[in-house]
Amino acid sequence: MRILFFLFILIPIAEIMLLIEVGDHIGGLNTVALVFLTAIIGAALLRKQGVDTLLRANQRMAQGEIPIKEMLSGIVLAVGGALLLTPGFITDAVGFFCLLPLTRGWAVDHLVRKGVVAGSGGFTAFSAGGFGAGPTGGPAAGPTVGKGGDKQRSSLGGGEHTTIEGEYRRED
Repeated sequence: MRILFFLFILIPIAEIMLLIEVGDHIGGLNTVALVFLTAIIGAALLRKQGVDTLLRANQRMAQGEIPIKEMLSGIVLAVGGALLLTPGFITDAVGFFCLLPLTRGWAVDHLVRKGVVAGSGGFTAFSAGGFGAGPTGGPAAGPTVGKGGDKQRSSLGGGEHTTIEGEYRRED
């Protein structure tokens, strides 16, 4: 929590210092115009990337898969859009990082690897492949043993899968 407090204090101070420095070099009016230009470019990029992400999520859901990466991508896009609308060059740099497909993909993959997304409550296993997916993204093999030891048949993958229910906690 302390790091957020320091970020809320330090980032605006750094933004003001950078805006003053840029204003000294290119002029105050040009600096303000540059801030508006980055906001306009960012809004256009956000609209395009947001629509593309929504279309990919709809495709995954139509295939019976959970659009985990698309949902995370949407969150990263929202953060990037908010940062681009915030006046300043540091927040613009981070915002463009979130909006560009290559760097956003890296950030989403990093979030997935760090375990930010975890399956719970009736989902079989987390995988980019979807519900009940095995290690390769296809349907998992083997019988399903649910609550009470009953076998279940997957309606999405077409085969049987193993459901493991339980709780976990992360220990660092």
